[in-house]
Amino acid sequence: MEHRPAPEPAPVVGRGIDRNLATSADRADYLVELSNIVRRTDFGGSAPRSLYRLRLVVDALVRLTGDRDVAVYCVADRSLLGGRREFTEPGDAGTLARWVAEGLVEEVPDADERVLEIAGMTGIQVVTGDYYDDHRIEHPWIQGNTWQFLRPEAAGRGLVRLVPLDMGHRTGAEISKKMELSALKKQGLLTASRKPLVEVVGRAWRCPERRCGLYSVHRGGRVMLPRMRRGVPTCEIHGMPLLDDGARPGAAQVKVVLDGECVARYTLDEGTRTAVGRAPGTADGIALLVLLPAERAARVSRRHLVVSVRGGAVMVRDASTYGSRIRVAGRRGHLGPWERLPAEADRPFQPGDEVELTAGLVLTRSGRRFPAELAGAWREEAARTPLPPGAAEPTRFV
Repeated sequence: MEHRPAPEPAPVVGRGIDRNLATSADRADYLVELSNIVRRTDFGGSAPRSLYRLRLVVDALVRLTGDRDVAVYCVADRSLLGGRREFTEPGDAGTLARWVAEGLVEEVPDADERVLEIAGMTGIQVVTGDYYDDHRIEHPWIQGNTWQFLRPEAAGRGLVRLVPLDMGHRTGAEISKKMELSALKKQGLLTASRKPLVEVVGRAWRCPERRCGLYSVHRGGRVMLPRMRRGVPTCEIHGMPLLDDGARPGAAQVKVVLDGECVARYTLDEGTRTAVGRAPGTADGIALLVLLPAERAARVSRRHLVVSVRGGAVMVRDASTYGSRIRVAGRRGHLGPWERLPAEADRPFQPGDEVELTAGLVLTRSGRRFPAELAGAWREEAARTPLPPGAAEPTRFV
């Protein structure tokens, strides 16, 4: 007798999924980050954006729960509907616009933050493929979570299955790097291949409106990154093309950590050489005496380390009588073994690296990189990493 394959389950897509879309999170069985699902290309075809992928996810939830009326609450970035031309299936953009208008999809500027806000308050399970690395400082409950997130995966025969997503643990350096990329993405400073526009990040900018100080590196405080509009760095407030104000000066942030707790932070400017020790004796030095118990301070030299910032690169050297140790953060932020810091010789000091002055007292680089250093690091990374086939080279600004 001829063997025939078992018939596939009746797909939800044949009857539409409006009835499965909840109008509020408290009426839903699952939360769906719609922007992430619609843009996935590892299932549901190769279109840049497709609502068919949501239909496959709902069908998978029906099979998982045995409930054909399983309810999902969908949250989407405003940019999802803004990219109408990337919906290659006729009617998808119109359907999404109708769902938003009828309250079947919540449209927000940042879907990630809204999804995590709802998930944190309610404990509802989230269907997504995102690890939310850049949100783990505000939402520490993500670290180590193995049950609340479900990832859609292709299951053969055109179906999708949902598997628990192990969120794992991320180091401070990994989280900071992801936050930097997210900030650049919001400003339009990433290429199609997700590489930063280093020629923009590494430059200082000035608004033609004389009273606008958002981008001036000469006024101190936080300097905003420009927003790219139609390929041009543009003022966020006045909407005017920004003027190139020369190379952006570098800076770096270091932290003093005592017995695992950060007790002080210092921002170092480009071109500076800063002595760090018990009492360096200079106005611009970092004096640790006031931060340490007397017995701990006695084991720190008056002038223990020298940290310099040159061309966006940060260097550290030992200047003590007691010696210092350094351990280096690897590519994923994991620290290597302790090694002796050379005396009177500069050593690169990267984000995540740690220098031990004495037992329990550490000077470390903040995971945050400042613009000039970002530009240098990404330029090196871009030189090592070939572009994907068909990806466009980043725009060059001169």
